[in-house]
Amino acid sequence: MIFGAVLAGGFGTRMHISSMPKQFLPLDDKPIIIHTIEKMLTCSKFDAVFVGINPTWASYMNDLLDNYELSEEHIKVVIGGENRNDTIFNIIAGIEEEYGENDENIIVTHDAVRPFVTLRIIEDNIEAALKYGACDTVVPATDTIVVSHKNDIISDIPNRVYMYQGQTPQSFNIKKLKELYARLSDSQKLVLTDACNIFVMNNEEVKLVQGEVSNIKITTVNDYNIAQYLATGGAESD
Repeated sequence: MIFGAVLAGGFGTRMHISSMPKQFLPLDDKPIIIHTIEKMLTCSKFDAVFVGINPTWASYMNDLLDNYELSEEHIKVVIGGENRNDTIFNIIAGIEEEYGENDENIIVTHDAVRPFVTLRIIEDNIEAALKYGACDTVVPATDTIVVSHKNDIISDIPNRVYMYQGQTPQSFNIKKLKELYARLSDSQKLVLTDACNIFVMNNEEVKLVQGEVSNIKITTVNDYNIAQYLATGGAESD
């Protein structure tokens, strides 16, 4: 079976324009997270789409689904964890509680604040996860990447040819993801910021899926302004 997972457990502390998490901010005519869920629902291959949400906002999330008539669309709300990976594993627990464990189950994890993901990207993720067991959505780096270990002096300038910017979705065979996570030490788990790194730390390959420049993550006020422009068709009106 194939499951979507919308990761919405964070508070968006870098936005500084609202008291609510950024995924609930309005984007054109509806909240960002509703745009994202609707994009996930364009993929008919999902057996269900799970939303991992901060417990403080779970009731609000359920009300949104009712208001936008999405409650009957195979969407399941589960409580997120303290960090990104905890939320993913809480969603996996919800999947297995309701649908059982299966060696072939696939999870497609996606940021709640990337509302411009395309059906092509989602389907490419599913295909790659089924074939390779893990994949990451990326776009080639267009700017030179500068590494600084002390934050004020250049330590390295890697060859841009090998550099990519990570996006989401990131998609995995659930059984393999759980097995590899269990192999990590407690210290390794503490420094994890990305689920694909669970595979990399175990010397397992992660397939690259081509993303889109438009598949932006709304993190800052500037991102939010760009997203409003894109959502309202600003580029077409110029």
